[in-house]
Amino acid sequence: MYRETEILQEAVAGDLIINVGPQHPSTHGVLHLVITLNGETIKKVEPHLGYIHRSIEKMCESLTFRQFIYVTSKMDYLSSHINNHGCSLCVEKGLQIEVPERAQVIRVLMDELTRLASHQLWWGALGMDVGALTPFFHAFRERELINDIFEETCGTRLTMNYMVPGGVMADLHPNFQRRVHEFIKQFKQKFDEYDELLTDNIIFKNRMQGVGVLSAADAVSYGCTGPVARASGVSSDIRKLYPYEIYNKLQFDEVIETAGDCYSRYMVRMKEMRQSLSIIEQLIDQIPEGEYQAKTKAVLKLPKGEYYSRVETARGEFGVYIVSEGGTTPYRIKFRSPGFSNLSALDHMARGGKIGDLVAIMGSLDLVIPDIDR
Repeated sequence: MYRETEILQEAVAGDLIINVGPQHPSTHGVLHLVITLNGETIKKVEPHLGYIHRSIEKMCESLTFRQFIYVTSKMDYLSSHINNHGCSLCVEKGLQIEVPERAQVIRVLMDELTRLASHQLWWGALGMDVGALTPFFHAFRERELINDIFEETCGTRLTMNYMVPGGVMADLHPNFQRRVHEFIKQFKQKFDEYDELLTDNIIFKNRMQGVGVLSAADAVSYGCTGPVARASGVSSDIRKLYPYEIYNKLQFDEVIETAGDCYSRYMVRMKEMRQSLSIIEQLIDQIPEGEYQAKTKAVLKLPKGEYYSRVETARGEFGVYIVSEGGTTPYRIKFRSPGFSNLSALDHMARGGKIGDLVAIMGSLDLVIPDIDR
């Protein structure tokens, strides 16, 4: 109530203060924006968070070093594999576990399939945000193929809980390689449709180009990572800067654009999909034989100390910080997820723009609100 009074006091004659959201969780998430307008021009955007805060970090401190990993599936649920991967890496660092090569390859394959599935959902949803309904159906056509692959091996389609300290929970399904090859073939044929529908669409370009500009200096200042930072010319791909698993053995490019507008953020993700496909093609016929999980004790105890790991999710850097006192549960866990920092730049990008551009800017950030309300 105090903050609302303060906003009203800051407004001048002629200003209009409106509320956008909170929406139902099944849309873009429960985000509440208090927007100050002068006519159709945005003067200020203030995000209000916490509507689905679940105290995940505190929950993790009462769970074992195996159990806490899967709580992170419920944060950025579109990058659940990668979140679990980051947590597993942190535990493995503390216990100095050597992950079998087969498990490393499987993990990277699952990560890149996850990145593709996430970017496809973002692409379809962004099209709907700016008024194009058709892309949503095209995106889900290919995304469902990936979910079917996940379901066979992991048993579920969204929050897989597949990564474990030492490797993966179960070996690949016998159909895995065949179905991934089928997906690659279809995706290559259909990806050009994505460009035809949106990328080269003049109406879409006019909605996105020159809108929501974020400079490289501002991207660094706000702590942006992932496609949001790379669209502003900032090198931030953890797979390149701090390689983990077998990423240093793979051939792929860090996609960087320099304009810093909505269209650049769009292009980074579109080009990243091609890079992820290239990584999958490099690995799918090169999965080594051997164990899919290192032998570990049933009850894990991390030596006393502090541990940190980081991975590149579909939205940016996901960091896991663990403080252990030598017991079976962590003393403190802190997650550095990309959504909060990326959202913090929204006000800066939107000020001076039109209210009609706000949806395009938000869509280009690819926000997953549970990733922020942790």
